[in-house]
Amino acid sequence: MFSETDAELEKIGAKITTREIQQQPKLWQETWKIYQTQKTKIDHFLANIEQKYHKIRVIFAGAGTSAYVGNMITPNLQKQGDRNSYNFEAIDTTKLVSTPENYFEADTPTILVSFARSGNSPESVAAVELAKKFVNHLYQIAITCAPNGQLAKDLANDKTGLVLLMPEKSLDQGFAMTGSFSCMSLAALLIFDTIDDQRKSVIIDQIVQMGSSVIDREPEIQSLVETDFDRITYIGSGSLSGLAEETRLKILELTAGEVAALFDTSMGLRHGPKSFLNNRTIVFDYVSNDSYTRKYDLDILNEIKDDQIVPLVMAVGQAKAGQDFDGKSFMFSADQLLPDAYLALPDVMFGQTLALLTSVKCHNKPDTPSPTGTVNRVVKGVTIHQFN
Repeated sequence: MFSETDAELEKIGAKITTREIQQQPKLWQETWKIYQTQKTKIDHFLANIEQKYHKIRVIFAGAGTSAYVGNMITPNLQKQGDRNSYNFEAIDTTKLVSTPENYFEADTPTILVSFARSGNSPESVAAVELAKKFVNHLYQIAITCAPNGQLAKDLANDKTGLVLLMPEKSLDQGFAMTGSFSCMSLAALLIFDTIDDQRKSVIIDQIVQMGSSVIDREPEIQSLVETDFDRITYIGSGSLSGLAEETRLKILELTAGEVAALFDTSMGLRHGPKSFLNNRTIVFDYVSNDSYTRKYDLDILNEIKDDQIVPLVMAVGQAKAGQDFDGKSFMFSADQLLPDAYLALPDVMFGQTLALLTSVKCHNKPDTPSPTGTVNRVVKGVTIHQFN
């Protein structure tokens, strides 16, 4: 797919999605440059809030893929973020809008970090309005791909808000969110992760190299897609559980549900969801680089392999001497082991590519995968009810 011409890809309705997956390593470099350019402004914004309050609640919010950004980065920030100043939480805008009293706290200083590709989804806009009603000391950061979206425009002249625009080409034109997801994830990590910028720069170089290798290794992924399957399961731990959730959605979207998909944690799968596995299910575990956590990833991989039920079970991640799966693996070469939330970015390109190739296998059109039109690029049909 990645080596096909645009004309060839257009014939199968896959040009936009293919190119948007393919360009992500370049977009990560652009996101790093945006962060460096905006760093003084970001630091000043956060420092002003920190000076006023002892502890600040940070809510990462979005809907669908945008919500999974928060689910993926929050475990990393619980470990690597400034926990003396911030409490990090990931809460879907769909929950904030439908049950606001369950989540908003009037007297808790809060930074609402909104992730949005377009910034125009009804839930994104409504979550902000409800936050303004409920929270007495509210600040906002909009990490978005659309300069003309509602979220960005509303914060343009707001001193209690900050807008961080992602690279222009991260505003995906295809149905599925790809570069928007990975760029917004990276931007939030760069803002709140306490590791120094020199280390961050090294990480950027590594994920760019690893992401590019996914493109080069498309034939390996194609061989996996040729397995006889109509179900797929993604599993992972910590940040990589959030990644599993996102790649589960990608294959559901791009195959219009023709491939049934499940995600769970490496430990959670046994508790009932393992019933989903049969002789037409393929399984991928995004293995953690944390030595302790990785033991649980390997346990479930070995258990599923020994069950001899599924036609394919595979580890995805970085090789780690003495802690590698002895079955099939898709491993990245890199000089250093990455924190899981950063490893998730090349990992997600693996999942996106698998979904793209599976969509074509199903004779679907990746750029417009919903044949009935009942699922849309920007969600429709949402009624926002007045909260009294």
